[in-house]
Amino acid sequence: MKKILDESILSKVIKKRNKNSFKSTYGKVALIGGNYNYGGAVIMNSMASIYSGAGLTSTFTDKNNSSALHTWVPEAMFQEFNKIESSISKMNVIAVGSGLGESDESLKILNKVFKSVNEDQILIIDGSAITLIANNKIPLPNVKKIIFTPHEMEWQRLSNIKISEQTDHNNQKIVTQLNSIVVLKSSKTKIYIDDDIFELTIGTPAQATGGMGDTLVGIIAGFCAQFDNYKEATLAATYLHSFIAHDLSKTQYVTLPHKISQQIPYYMKKYEK
Repeated sequence: MKKILDESILSKVIKKRNKNSFKSTYGKVALIGGNYNYGGAVIMNSMASIYSGAGLTSTFTDKNNSSALHTWVPEAMFQEFNKIESSISKMNVIAVGSGLGESDESLKILNKVFKSVNEDQILIIDGSAITLIANNKIPLPNVKKIIFTPHEMEWQRLSNIKISEQTDHNNQKIVTQLNSIVVLKSSKTKIYIDDDIFELTIGTPAQATGGMGDTLVGIIAGFCAQFDNYKEATLAATYLHSFIAHDLSKTQYVTLPHKISQQIPYYMKKYEK
C-alpha cells in the first residue's frame, strides 16, 4: 500500500526524555566506513548520529581520519578497523559502508562486520557496502533488522533493476526477497517497509551535494538506537532529514549536510511528545 509520509511521524516517534536517563539509555551506535580518501563520509555519519541523540557513537575508520573526526565531533569515539570483531557485539545499531570504498581491504572489513553482527542488532547497509555485496554476491548475515539506504544506481546493482524500470511493483519484489527495509534515495525518496511504500513529498534540489546520504544514515542510526520501533524511527529520520533541508533552502542556495545535522536537536525539541 502506498502512503504519504508527513510531519505527523515526528511527534509519533520523538519522545520526551526521562529525567533519570543516562547515555546508555539512548543506545550504542557503531559507524564503519571512511577509508583514507573518503573520511568525510563517516564523519558526517557520526555528526548526524550524535546530533540525533544516540547515547554513544563509536566510529570505526582509517586512522588518518582520527584528527578530523575529533575536530568535528569530539563526542565520537574513534576506533580502528581492527577493533571491529572485538567491539561491535556490544552495539545496538551498526551502520556500514559510507565512504568505505570498494578495495580488497574494504571487502575484508565488510566481511568482518557481517561475521561479527548478531541477530538482535539493527544493521544499516549504505554506499560502498551495497556495491560490494552486489559485485561479490555476499550473503546477508543472520540479522532480523536490516535497512538498506541505496541511491538509484546502487539499487540497480543490488536489485538488477535498471533505473528506468525501478517501479514500485518491481522494487517491492526485491525488497520482499531481501526481507529488509529499503530507503531508496532520489528526488522522490521512497521507503519500502513490509508491504507498504512510504513516499517522501518534501525535499529540495539544494540537497544535491555530496554527503547528503551519509547524513541520512547517521540520523537513521541515531533514531533507531534510542526509539523502540525501528521501522517508525527510520521513517521519522528520513522525513526529518528532508524537512530540515527544505527549511534551510528557503534562505540558502545549497543546503550543506553538516548544517542539517546541527539543526537536528532544535527540530527534535519542537516535536518531542
